[in-house]
Amino acid sequence: MTHSLPQNGAFNPSTAAQGTSPGSFARRPDIGGPLSFSSPDTPGMPPPSDKTAWDFNPAPRAAGQAVTQLERARLGEITAEMVRVAAREPHLTAVQVRDEVATGRMIIPANRVHLGYKLDPMAIGRASLTKINANMGASPVSSGTHEEVEKLGWAERWGADTVMDLSTGGDIDACREAIVRNSTVPIGTVPIYSMIIGRRLEDLDAKTILESLEHQAKQGVDYFTIHAGVLQEHLPLIQKRLIGIVSRGGSLLAKWMLVHQKQNPMYELFDDICDIMREYDVSFSLGDGLRPGGLADATDEAQLRELETLGELTERAWAKGCQVMVEGPGHVPFDQIEYNMKLQRRLCHGAPFYVLGPLVTDIFPGYDHITSCIGATAAGYHGASMLCYVTPKEHLGLPKKDDVKQGCVAYKIAAHAADVALGIPGTRDRDDELTKARAALNWEKHFELSFDPDTARALHDEDLDVDTDFCAMCGHDWCSVRISKEIKEFQSGKDPEYVREGAIKSAALTDEQRHILEQRGVLSPAEIHRLAAKTKESVGAEDDKATCHSDYVPDADEARRLQEQGGA
Repeated sequence: MTHSLPQNGAFNPSTAAQGTSPGSFARRPDIGGPLSFSSPDTPGMPPPSDKTAWDFNPAPRAAGQAVTQLERARLGEITAEMVRVAAREPHLTAVQVRDEVATGRMIIPANRVHLGYKLDPMAIGRASLTKINANMGASPVSSGTHEEVEKLGWAERWGADTVMDLSTGGDIDACREAIVRNSTVPIGTVPIYSMIIGRRLEDLDAKTILESLEHQAKQGVDYFTIHAGVLQEHLPLIQKRLIGIVSRGGSLLAKWMLVHQKQNPMYELFDDICDIMREYDVSFSLGDGLRPGGLADATDEAQLRELETLGELTERAWAKGCQVMVEGPGHVPFDQIEYNMKLQRRLCHGAPFYVLGPLVTDIFPGYDHITSCIGATAAGYHGASMLCYVTPKEHLGLPKKDDVKQGCVAYKIAAHAADVALGIPGTRDRDDELTKARAALNWEKHFELSFDPDTARALHDEDLDVDTDFCAMCGHDWCSVRISKEIKEFQSGKDPEYVREGAIKSAALTDEQRHILEQRGVLSPAEIHRLAAKTKESVGAEDDKATCHSDYVPDADEARRLQEQGGA
C-alpha cells in the first residue's frame, strides 16, 4: 500500500534530511510574501491581508531623517542591527531581514539608548524563529529590584528572547533602570502602571501620559504595551462576560473612561505617543485590553472589536514610522486558536502577533505553564511570532526564580515545536543529533545535546548512576534501543560519531544537579550525597564497565537483584 502524505512544499526542518520522516506538512515558505512560514488553512479561515506597511508609508522624509528600523528599511538601508539579526537567524539573509522589516511583518525592538548598553539585537516576525517572552517585576507585596535583576539573568539563561518588567510596587523607576542596564534582551513595559503610582487613576491626564512615556523611552525601554484599542463603545460588550476585563491596563482605562465619560486617552493621544516612540525607536506592542480571561469569553464580540481597532492603530503607527507588534489572547479553547491567529494576520496586515499562551483550559491552577504551552504551540504553528510565557504561579502569585525557569522551559518547548512543524530550515538538526546519541546509548552526548543537561543527568542518576548501554526504564534485557542497536541490518545506534564500546562511569553530580534531586525529594540525603561525592570505587566500577552490568552477570536473577540495588 502506498500512502499519499499531505505535503505542501515546506522545507524539511532537517538540514541533511536525516532519518525517514518526510518533513513538515506546512505550506511552501513565502519569505517576502504574507505566508513566510505558515500552516495550511483549515476551510473557513480568513485569508491574509493584501496590504503591508508599504501601503501606509507617509510622504518621504527629508534626507537623513530616517530614525527607526522601519524607516531605514524603507530607504533600503541594511542596519547593523539587521546584520546581527541575520547572524542569529541562519535561514535568513540581512537583505531578507531588511525587507521583512520594511513590510511591517518583522520588528527589531532596539531602543537607541539600550543599544548603548548590553542589548543584543533580535527580531520578532513570522519569517524568524518563534520567540518567547518572560514577565517579571516587583509588586507591592513581593520582591524588589535586586531579586528582579537576578530573575532577569535567570530568564536569559533559560532562553527568554525578551523580558517584560511589569513592576507595580517598590521603587519602580530604579527597578526598570537596573533591568534595562543589565539586559542583553529587549525590555518591554506597560507604562500605565507607573503613571498611576502616587496619584488617583481619575487624575491621569495627557501631560502625565506623555511625560511618563518619554521618561521610559529615555531609560532605554525597547517596547511599550499601549492599550489604545479599548474604546468607550466596547465597554457595553463586557457586561455579560463571566470574568469581565482581566488586563490590568485594560481595566484601568475602562474605569477612567467610565469616570470621565470620555474616550480612551491612549487612543486620543495616539499620534503624540507615536512621535515619542519614533524618536527613540521604541516599538509598539498594541495591548489586548479586552482579551478573554476564561474559555467562556473567548473570541467574543468585545475581543474582536478591539482587534479591529488594533488593526487601525497598526496602520496609523506605520504611517508615523513606528515599528508595531500586536498582542493577543489569553484563554482560548484549542479549536479557536487557528482562527484567532489568522484573523489577526488579516486585520493587522501581517504585523507580528504576540500572544499570552493561550490557555486551553481553566481548571489547572498551579499547572498553567502546561495548559498554556499547549495552546502556545498551536498559536506558534498557526501564526504567532512571539509567545508570552505563563508560569506555575499564573493566577496565584508573583513568579519566583524556579517558576521563571519552568515557564521559560515550557515555552521554549512550544516555540521549538512550532518552528519544526513550520519547516524552518535547520530547526530539527539538534533533535536528530540527540536521537543518534540516544540510539547509540551515548549518555554523555545525550545530556550535552539536551536543553537542560543538569536536569537530564540528575534524573538519570537518580535511578542508575552508571552510564550503561540501557536505561533504568527498561533495564538491560528489555531495552528496545539496545536490541535495535544490536541488529546488524539496522542503522540505529551505529553512527560513528556517537558509538562507544559500552558502559562507562558517570561523573559525580554537580552542585546544580544535586540541588535538582534535593528539590524532588525522592532520594534520601545520604543517597544524594553518595551520588554527589562518588568515586570509581564507590560505584564498584572496573575498567570500562561497571561490574553490575548484566552482560557480566550470567544469571538473570542476579542481574535483576543488582539492578534493584541501584547499581545497574
